[in-house]
Amino acid sequence: MTSVYDFSVTTIDGKAEPLSNYRGKLLLIVNTASKCGFTPQYAGLEKLYRAYRDQGLVVLGFPCDQFGHQEPGDAEEIKQFCALNYDVSFPMFAKIEVNGPSASPLYRYLTTAKKGLLGSAAIKWNFTKFLVAKDGSVQKRYAPTDTPEKIGRDIAKQLA
Repeated sequence: MTSVYDFSVTTIDGKAEPLSNYRGKLLLIVNTASKCGFTPQYAGLEKLYRAYRDQGLVVLGFPCDQFGHQEPGDAEEIKQFCALNYDVSFPMFAKIEVNGPSASPLYRYLTTAKKGLLGSAAIKWNFTKFLVAKDGSVQKRYAPTDTPEKIGRDIAKQLA
């Protein structure tokens, strides 16, 4: 597989969705959690999405419960949390694993394409972000501490 467009994922509503549906879009792929210290980043991610979606940005949220049991809810609880607390309108997907033998194939690809600190492939925590160019290539990996506001500069450059 040579790009994210080669993968299919499951929406938060349980439907299969090929990522090729996003061909030609700039993607920000994020592993999310509802009970994490970084959870307020949902607001910044939504702000980025609303600011740049007409120019081709799509934020893709992938709930994950691998870090401190910080995403304990089922799909309906996650949807309600995101809607009620952060008015999330960007696409959300089914809960996945991002590390280990049961890691999502998409995340295996992302973590191989862009290593983290000191060359590590493993996702270290919730709200790790990947910026994927319009051609489907992984451009950059961001730490959980990299805020959506900081990433906005890179997004603006990619969309210019």
